[in-house]
Amino acid sequence: MRDPRDLYELTDDLPDLGRPVLVQALAGFVDAGSATALTREQLLAALDARLVARFDADQLIDHRSRRPPMIFLEDHWEQYEEPAIGLHLLRDEAGTPFLLLVGPEPDLQWERFIAALLEVVDRLQVRLVVGLNAIPMAVPHTRPTGVTAHATRRELIVGYEPWLHRVQVPGSAGNLLEYRLGQQGRDALGFAVHVPHYLAQVQYPAAAVELLESLSRATGLLLPTAALRSSAELVRADIDKQIAQSQEATALVHGLEEQYDAYLHGQRGPGLLAESGSLPSADELGAELERFLAEHDRPNDPPRE
Repeated sequence: MRDPRDLYELTDDLPDLGRPVLVQALAGFVDAGSATALTREQLLAALDARLVARFDADQLIDHRSRRPPMIFLEDHWEQYEEPAIGLHLLRDEAGTPFLLLVGPEPDLQWERFIAALLEVVDRLQVRLVVGLNAIPMAVPHTRPTGVTAHATRRELIVGYEPWLHRVQVPGSAGNLLEYRLGQQGRDALGFAVHVPHYLAQVQYPAAAVELLESLSRATGLLLPTAALRSSAELVRADIDKQIAQSQEATALVHGLEEQYDAYLHGQRGPGLLAESGSLPSADELGAELERFLAEHDRPNDPPRE
């Protein structure tokens, strides 16, 4: 492995951070309802952010698989949107410093990237790393938003019940970071918020609110949620209105409610990731709602072209 220190630049004029939390919110892994994207955008927009470390994206990103956008204006190239992987210093609403890792998930050199992050964790005396994700689940939007919590020590996620048993999933750089930290006996945890699978392709701010609340409970950070809560209320009202226009969609959501309630009561039945002959699949429910969700702009979404 080439020297991980050549993969990043860390500013040398940092204030005393104590032992900060590092929040990992890289883009590229599954992000149902754009919940992780909404969370990191909210933190960067609502709190003062300062870039303190930059990783060499040119070594980490496969530009031909994820081509960066360029703008052509009349007779010349006007702009190139360079991929950036950076670590930002933020302060919560009480002034407590914490770190936020954002940018595209690396395509290449995962182990070297993780080794570089572990060096940064050491140099900045990070006490806890928290990863954020959002996954599609067979749950109705009419029930409380659930979260799957995982950690290098069970004591870090007391109060969270497992939703899943043993499953094999595609790896991600963020989850690999947690795994490597655990191998070294360090504290790390992650939250995967549950997004109704029929809403996985639209922005679902209620899931972002749950991610921020889970992060606050685990770390003690005071994080802003008011704007996302307002958006979540508008989106919920819009979804309810649109579903009410279709008897079939209403029946399908009711079936998910029954499955969800039975699951919570410990009754026999399919898991929340399973398909059932009497319940809709993500594709079936998504197809039923598509003519509504595709034809109506979501609140706070940019207009469709």
